[in-house]
This record gives sequence, structure tokens and C-alpha cells, in this order.
Amino acid sequence: MKRIIQITLLAVVLSGSLGCKKFLNLDPPSDLSGNNFWKTKADVENFTNGMYELMRKSVSRLNMRIAAGSTGNEFAFIPFAGECRGAPVFENKVGFDRYYIADLAGNNIRHFLTEVPTGNNWYRLFNFIRFTQWEQYYKVIAAANIAVDRIGGVPDATLTEADKKAYKGEAVFIRCMTYFFMLRQFGDVPYYTNPYNSSPLKRMPMVDVLKNCVADLEAVKADLPWTYKDPVFVSVRAMRGSAIALLMHMNMWLASFDAGNNTDYYKKVDALGDEIQNENDGAYAMLPLERSGEIFKGRSKEGLFEVPQNANYGESFAWSTFYDLVAYNLPGTGTRVSQLFYDYTYMQFLYPAGQPDKRANIWFDPTTFRTYNNNTQTFRMRKFLVNTDPTALDGFGFDASMIIFRYPDALLLQAEALAEIGNETKAKQMLNKVRDRAEAPQITSNGDELRNDIFFERCRELQGEGHYWYDVVRTRRIIDPGYKYGYHCTVDQYKSGCWTWPINASALVNNPQMTLNTYWQ
Repeated sequence: MKRIIQITLLAVVLSGSLGCKKFLNLDPPSDLSGNNFWKTKADVENFTNGMYELMRKSVSRLNMRIAAGSTGNEFAFIPFAGECRGAPVFENKVGFDRYYIADLAGNNIRHFLTEVPTGNNWYRLFNFIRFTQWEQYYKVIAAANIAVDRIGGVPDATLTEADKKAYKGEAVFIRCMTYFFMLRQFGDVPYYTNPYNSSPLKRMPMVDVLKNCVADLEAVKADLPWTYKDPVFVSVRAMRGSAIALLMHMNMWLASFDAGNNTDYYKKVDALGDEIQNENDGAYAMLPLERSGEIFKGRSKEGLFEVPQNANYGESFAWSTFYDLVAYNLPGTGTRVSQLFYDYTYMQFLYPAGQPDKRANIWFDPTTFRTYNNNTQTFRMRKFLVNTDPTALDGFGFDASMIIFRYPDALLLQAEALAEIGNETKAKQMLNKVRDRAEAPQITSNGDELRNDIFFERCRELQGEGHYWYDVVRTRRIIDPGYKYGYHCTVDQYKSGCWTWPINASALVNNPQMTLNTYWQ
């Protein structure tokens, strides 16, 4: 933990990489002493950009060691952890070997982390152990804590009080988002908000971390703008809608793990859903599905928060996106096939034959969607294919941003919360807003059937965006033997943390209060 206080330097050095030329052209300060930094608005802007870059590293696992003497690369943690794990997905055994897909789908994390590379299975050369380490997260948190502490004292007269509040709101959002990523991955985590922590910390119960984050974010969300005049900042810098979406997710997680108070959390989600819809002054909207390329390219009115990439600015996740797993070459450009496919019966359940849904035709290849029948070479997902020009810099679609929250996500969380507190009429209104956009038949069910309809609508709408595993865990379908599509565990396994990731033993160094996750010991 002591090392994380060194992040002040790194945060500013990285300050030029949010994804546009104006960021890339910033010259980070060369002298970061207390007497020469935190003096100007530019200092605050640079440090803020640095925090976003650190967050980018934390969600893409940048600079993982691949093999001796190699350089690092970004890695697909978000789709691995949220979309492939425990899901009805399979490896297409054509082309590059991706045996880890089966490990993730079966929750065989020990095998995923430890198998020795053999033959042409070169993906095993990647150090997957990095997924068990939380140092990168704490670099983000340390930087955010420093920002919250220092922004108020910046003397630059051009930095107004409203500016200071907005910058502080961004720092609090980044901190809360990072804790949320951590606790969904590890469960209980060490928690602190002081700017220069050097004391060993034990793990705080996950529910307490969430409550602290909810209180912190509620206090600052109104200081964030609904959107930005400069379109470069839209969705990739924290907006009020970003904070609301995060609050909705945290309250839904609390409703699951602090079950005695779940009604209160559901009511908060409903209120937040009303706020994001009724008070956003036109900042957010669902776009026509025909504009999916715009949605997933990023910075659209549908985006609430995302991590950008833009090949024109030398910024690329490369194969660190879900798109790489389902990418296939366009006609006339080669023979590559999708490396991952979804179970045919699952896909036909999501999109029943004879029932209209524009997502089936726009987000998948309609010529093979009904016929691939686990013939893996013909599975074609086009959802994240934002550019169909084979000569473009983005490499057949890799220019899509990493979507964290979208507007339909918030609508469906509100629908879920409403169904849980018995307001089924309003729940169906929220649910059917999403389905109406897809020109799919409206849902009219009630009770448990309505709850299932909302869950599977999230599976449809958010497929590939990293929500599946967390929704299965949060709704306890992971322990429901009646749930047919994905990994199951026993109640005891669930309680002992089979849904978490192992915590690397390095967390125990010089910290006698630290413990690891029981299930993985």
C-alpha cells in the first residue's frame, strides 16, 4: 500500500492521453514539487486527465508482461471479467487458440491463471496473474484522493468555485468507479480516502465500501454538468449522468448484498432513473439502432460513460476489446472467423424466430443468425463494427470505445428496481422504451416472469459490454438451478466467494491485517 502514494508524479506525467489532440498537445509540468504544482487551472486539468489515463490502464490492464524481454500490451479484462465469465460462450477452435474462453465460461479461474504455455497456444504467454493484483486500481484511487484534497486550494483566479466543484466531482466519480470495479472483482477491499496513505489497511466489508461511495458521490453529482459543450469530452469525462448511472449500479449491488434494506435501495434507483430521464435537459437519448456505429464509436448522446479509443490519435485497445473475440474479416479481406460464439439455444431464446427485433438484424449477420446452429465458423456479431472500411486505421472496427454505461442500461436498472418493489406498470414502461427502439413486441408479463423478462432484456441490449457476469451474480441466478444459461454454484460456494477473483498473495506483504479470498485458497 505504501507504494501508491508515489502516484502523484505518474498521474501528471500521463496527463496528455484522454483521446484528442488537445490532450496530446498538453505539456505536463516537469517540476512537481509542492511549490510549483497545484497553482493553476492547467495544473488541475492535467492532473484530471492523468486520472482518466490511470483508470484506462486499470480497466485494460495495460503493460502486462507477455514474455521475457517483451513489451506490454493492453488486455481484455472488461470483456473477460464481465462478458465471458460464467456465460454461455464457446471457443471457435479455428485459427488462434483461445482455450481460456472455456476456463472463463466454466469459472475455472485456477486453470485460467496457471496453465503452462504449450504448442501454438501462445495466448498463455500472457501473464493472467495480473488479473489478481489490485495495485493498478489503488494508483487511480491515490491520485483521486490527492485531487480531492488539493483542488480547493488552487489559487488561480480563473479557476472559479464552480470549476473547483466540477473537478472535485470528477475525482470523486473516478474514485467511486474504481472502488466499484474492485469490489465486483474482489468483494471486500481496503478502503481509504485520505490523500497520502501509508498505513497497512485491512479489507473493509463490501457493503460498507459501497455505502461510503454512494454517500460521497451523492454529495457531488449535482456539481457535474449534464453534458459538455465540447463534444470531445462527452461521455469520456464524468457527467452528471455518469454519476447517476454509477449510483444506480451501486444501489442495485447493495440491494443484493444488504438484502435487509433492499427496498430502500430499489426506491433510490427508481428516483435516480427519474432524475436521469426527466432532468437531463436533452443531454441523453437513445439513438436509432441504424446509428449503432455512432453509439459504439463513442461520445454519443446515448453514452453515459466510456473509455475512448481513436486510432487517428494513436489510441487503440487493439485486442483488449470484446470486439476482438467476435471479429471476422469483411468480404474480400481474408478468412478470419469469430474466435467466440454464443450457444445457439441461448441466442434463439433471446431472439425467438418469428418475433421482430432490429437488434438481431443490425447487431448480427442476418444471413447466418438463424442457421449457425453452433457451426462456429458462421457466427457473426457486428455490434461493435464501427467502421467497415478495410483500409481504415482502426483495423476493422477496433476503434469502438470501451462502453461502461449507456442510457438503456439505466432504463433497465430502473425497470428491475420497480419490478422488485411491485410497481410493475412503471417497470414495463421503462423496459418497453428499450424494446420500442428495437421495434420488438412490448412486454406485458407480471411477477417472476416480468423479472426474468427484464433480466434477459439486459442480456440482449448489453451483450458484449461486460455486464453479464455481474448481473448473474447480483440477481443470484448463479445459485438458481432453474437458470439454464451459464455457470451455477452452490449457496456455500457463493458465500465463500466463488464469484470473485483470487487476490494475489503480494497483498499480504508488510500487511498483517490483510486476508485473501477464501474460495480460492
